[in-house]
Formats: sequence, structure tokens, C-alpha cells
Amino acid sequence: MYEQTLWSEVKDVVNPKILSKNNRYKKWEYGYNKDYDFIVISKTGKIGQIIEIQNLRIALPAEHEPFKRSEDKSGQYWEQFEYPKELKKIKSRFDWEKYPMDFREEWWDYIDEEFKRRDEGFWFYNNGKPTYITGTHYMYLQWSKIDIGAPDYREANRLFFIFWEACKADTRAYGMCYLKNRRSGFSFMCSAELVNQATISSDSRYGILSKSGADAKKMFTDKVVPISINYPFFFKPIQDGMDRPKTELAYRVPASKLTRRKIEANEELRELDGLDTTIDWKNTGDNSYDGEKLKLLGHDESGKWERPDNIKNNWKVTKTCLRLGSRIIGKCMMGSTSNALDKGGQNFKDIYYGSNCLERNRNGQTKEGLYSLFIPMEWNYEGFIDRYGYPVFDTPKKPVLGIDNNYIDVGVIEHWDNEVEGLKQDQDGLNEYYRQFPRTEQHAFRDETKQSLFNLVKIYEQIDYNEELNNKANVTQGNFQWENGIIDTRVIFVPSLNGRFFITWVPPKSLQNQVIIKNGRKYPGNEHVGAFGCDSYDISGTVDGRGSNGALHGLTKYSMEDVPPNHFFLEYISRPPTAEIFFEDVLMALHFYGMPILAENNKPRLLYYLKRRGYRDFSINRPDKLTHKLSVTEREIGGIPNSSEDVKQAHAAAIESYIDTHVGRLDESYGDMYLQRTLEDWARFDINKRTKHDASISSGLALMACNKNKYRPVQNRISQKMRLEFKKYDNKGLTSKIIE
Repeated sequence: MYEQTLWSEVKDVVNPKILSKNNRYKKWEYGYNKDYDFIVISKTGKIGQIIEIQNLRIALPAEHEPFKRSEDKSGQYWEQFEYPKELKKIKSRFDWEKYPMDFREEWWDYIDEEFKRRDEGFWFYNNGKPTYITGTHYMYLQWSKIDIGAPDYREANRLFFIFWEACKADTRAYGMCYLKNRRSGFSFMCSAELVNQATISSDSRYGILSKSGADAKKMFTDKVVPISINYPFFFKPIQDGMDRPKTELAYRVPASKLTRRKIEANEELRELDGLDTTIDWKNTGDNSYDGEKLKLLGHDESGKWERPDNIKNNWKVTKTCLRLGSRIIGKCMMGSTSNALDKGGQNFKDIYYGSNCLERNRNGQTKEGLYSLFIPMEWNYEGFIDRYGYPVFDTPKKPVLGIDNNYIDVGVIEHWDNEVEGLKQDQDGLNEYYRQFPRTEQHAFRDETKQSLFNLVKIYEQIDYNEELNNKANVTQGNFQWENGIIDTRVIFVPSLNGRFFITWVPPKSLQNQVIIKNGRKYPGNEHVGAFGCDSYDISGTVDGRGSNGALHGLTKYSMEDVPPNHFFLEYISRPPTAEIFFEDVLMALHFYGMPILAENNKPRLLYYLKRRGYRDFSINRPDKLTHKLSVTEREIGGIPNSSEDVKQAHAAAIESYIDTHVGRLDESYGDMYLQRTLEDWARFDINKRTKHDASISSGLALMACNKNKYRPVQNRISQKMRLEFKKYDNKGLTSKIIE
């Protein structure tokens, strides 16, 4: 049975006594709570369940009198409340004011309750479970008209709006970056939020951007305007201009013309209150909305900005529209599927991963200022959602009634697998399907096969196979350490969820810590078994705090030992606080496996570190040069430079050859390359921008180290004629005579 959840409950965060006391006195304030490191989205002063969605801790409101549609559990689900007939015919506040006071008083409670739900959210029973939706979500479900009429209730959208509410409440955040699947409803949800916020805000501006100006306009005219028009009169502010505008929706008092008739009739001139708030759209460009002050920006199709438009450049400009000095005054709701990486996908990918809420600067903000959210396609795939808003993962024994009143007889996982299987022979078609309907973040950012230097078909075949295999069973995360803390004795491997090493094979005890000492020098005892490759670094920190990672890869050879041949068994891609920690990590791995290393010598600190510790003979000399041709430094510490064009080509060719013969589908089986980060780095590898690909550099050097004989130069032979000085004799007569 397939099981998956998008959230988890966080318990024991607040002492129960403190929680109860603060709830009693309504002391919980809306916003980020620094003391407990969670975001309160309750507007009642009371909190209940504390949940975590994509590493963001959110305190929900305390449960409050959930609405019960039916006493029967099966009859409890979301259903749009019917708008009273008596109020339907009222189109504006002016019409409302014409009705008698007793009529208006009759409906005050109803209207007041709707405003309360809009602000505080709504509780209802869903299949027997008390369920909370935010005020924004309620406005979307109850009062927003979309292309199919009333929106569907989906659990995925409930969590989306809870996450969005947390983004609004958190003064550290500029908003959200939502990585979605196609037809998830984001455009309508974003449009609904624009209208919802604009109709309660004064002196504010709301904007729309998309992958093109035409798309932004379409979102405005086909989604925003119809939602606004169909609001009930008590939510609808005074509007200026056309009923269905093309460029700007203005909630302000129309200019009143003073005519002669009005003067002669002595008509009373009423002062009306308007919000002076607008919603508009802009053409796509780096400087869209530059210089404007925005309350909310709807950023649709953000992963599809193609050249010359650049979403990263645009976001740098747009961020300034959402703040005054250090204070964030506006939010951005950004969402999209991703194009191929060179068609705008890479820039969106950078923004998405730069919005990881676990990685913050000293001001508490992510690199991009947003919070990233990914919801897998199986949660939001049309036709596979039951009447309670939950996805039907597995194929049911009996058909399940869907939210669209059609029966579901196939699970969404089986349906997706069938689609994938049908596209196996069309890798570009498969990658496009992955991008449109991703089950993982890696699916969402799949690239086109023609863009890669290497065989991307085989790389993605291996990645998919690893995912199907539940790769965690084949890869162990952990760290190496000296036994009992005594250096240069024995190294042991300790599994750890926070470990820097990813291991797929551990040698038998007979091959562990095989270090041979000859004449006081240490040599690798398992040189015949395998070797390491390393992309090192010299400086512990950089000015911008980023810098490239250190990378180490271990690869086996074909040998007579009990060892899997041609197998990448170790991956290390990390940048510890100091370079010395990285050096010691590398040294311990060499010691544990008893294998030599080929490292780049243009960053020589690692190689000097090995020499100082007595491990110089673990460092392989560059294989493409004869010993007497090596430079003084190369003789001293070993290693190979990365600057030579010949080395670059040989390095890339080594990876290319390995992928073709050991990765992806191989006759009746698949390769045993289980290191996903390395596979993904190979997929992105650019030979002209090698510094960005630590894993590729390191793994390629490991391949060269294991096959160093291929690169050994052949000495030139000089051939020349030699006189052997053999004498010739004339044997005529009785005695032989020398022929001169």
C-alpha cells in the first residue's frame, strides 16, 4: 500500500501548561514566534496543532465548533454553501442601502459571519475529522468562480493555503516559490488571492506577471476579473471604470461630474469611500514593476521565462517593490512547472532551491527571500481525487466516488507508471511528462537529452531505476573516524543521518585498513582493488560564504578479490567548516579502503597535507606523463592539473565511456551506480564550466586513476641505419679472399 504525507505533527514544542495559559488569555500573536521557532497563523489568539510543511513549522488555530454537514461520517465533506436567494439579486452596496432597515438587520449576522470566516478561517468535519481551512482558502472555495464553476476541495490545496498563510504571517519572508504539476489550479488560486486581498486593502497596488505579457493579460481578464465580478455585494468595493477591464481593475470612487441639472435640482452630493486599490498586469521583462510599491505580486509560469527574459534578474528587481528599507511590506506568490533547463528552467530552479527555509542568513531570510514548496503530482492529479479531497493512490478493490462524481477504478500511482512505461522509448517525451507531472523535485527539473554532453537517456534510466529501487537501501550515510580517537591506527565507519559520506560498498574486514609500511613509508595495500578521485579546495571560507564543495569518489577495478567490479562505492560532496576537516575526511577514507588517490594539484593543500602525515605514496602521479617528465612539484606531491586541454578531454571521455557501459539499462539488467547526486551532476555537466561540477570532476579523476595505464605515454623510438661491418668473401679458388 502506497503511503505518503505532506505534513507532520510537531509535538512537545510548547509546555502544555504554557499553551493552555496563553490560549486562555488569547496571547498568541499572528506571525513568527521567535521563542518557539514557529509561525502562528491563528487570528484568535489561540493555537492548537503545530505542523511542519516542507521544514516550515506552523501553529494552526485552536479547534472551534467545526461545521457538520451530516451526522453520518461518509456524508461529511466540503460543499459550497448556497448563497441566499434574497441576497443574490443585490448587486452593490447602493442597492443594499435601498432596502428597509428590518430586511438589512435580518441579514447582518449572515454577512458578519462571512467576514469572520474570511478573516479567521473555517472548521468543518471532513470524513469524521475536524479540518481547518484558512480564510483565503474559504474565499477561494466559497466565493471564487473559476472555469468549471465552483473550485474543488483538495487536501493538497488546503496545505498550499496553510503554507501561504504562514508566508504572509512571517515578516522574514517575501512569499512563496511553488513547484507544481500541470493543472494544479495555481493560476486560479493566485487570482483568487489577488482579488481577496485587494478588496480589503486601501491605497495598495497588486500586480501580475507571467511568462509573457499575453499570458499575464489572459490571467487578468479570464481569472481575476470574473472572480471580482462574481463576489457578493458585501465583499465588493466601489469600482471605477468598465465592468470587465482589460488592463486595470480599480477599486476606487469614480469621478463625479457636476452638471447644471444637479445644481438646479440642488441634489445632495454624497462623499463615498473608496479603497483606491488597483490590480493590473505588466509585460514580461527584467524591469517589470521597477520602482513600483506592491502589496502582492502574482507570479505565474515563473519557470518558463525564456531568453532574453530572465526570471532571476526580474526577481532581484521585484524584491525591491515589496519592501521599504529592511521592512517587507508586500508578498509574492510565485508558482510554476519548469521548462527544460536552458529554456528558463535553470533560473527557476535556482530560485526554488535558494528558497529553502532551512538555509537562512543572519537576518533569518533565505537566499531568495521566498519559501519553497513542492507538492508531488499524485496529490493534485485531476480525476484521481475522492469526494473528501484526498488522492486515490492505490488501485481500489471497489471503485471510489471522485470529487467530480465520477468513479475512480485505477490508482493515480498505477496510472502514472503506465504513462511512464509507454514513454520509455522516447526519453525527451518522458522527461517532458516528468516536468509536467513530477513526483519528485528531480522529475520537475529534468532536462532535454540533447542538452547534455553525456548520454542523458542512460543517466535518467539509472536515476529512475534507483528511485524505483528505494535507493536508501543501497546507500548508507555516515562518517569515518579513527578508532578510539587515535590517529593513524584503524579507521571505522559510523552511520549517521547527517554524515558527509554516502557509501554503497564496504570491503570485507580482510581488506579494511590495508596500509603497507616499507622503509617507514605508507603505501596503499589495495591499489589493485580500486582508487579515489578528488576535487579539493584550499580555503576554508570565502568572502560570499559560498564557494565550491570538496568532492571525493571511490571506484573499484576488476580484480580477483571479492569486490563488485567497476563500481562507484563512495560519494562525498560537502564543504565542512574548515579545509582541515575535509583533508582529514579524505585521509581516513583512503586509510579505511587502502586505496590511492588522484587529485587536482592546482589546489595543492590536500596533497601537502597527505605528505606531512606520511601518505605521499597514496597520491598518484599524473598518469599522462613519464616520471622524468614531471615537474618538481608533481614529483613532490603527485596529482594532476585541471588546466590542460588534453586532461579535460581525457577526463570527459572517461565519464562518457563509463556511462555508456555501466549506467542505465544494460541488456537484461541495470547498472549499479546508486549515487544520485553524481548522476544528476553528470546530467548537468558543462565542460566549459567545470568548476560548477565538483562531483563530475572527482568521479572522472577516479575513473582515470583506475585506468591510468590507458593514459601512459609511449616513448618515441628513434630508428636509424647501422653498419654491422660484416666482411664479404670470395670463395673462388683454393683460398677465400675478402671482397673490398
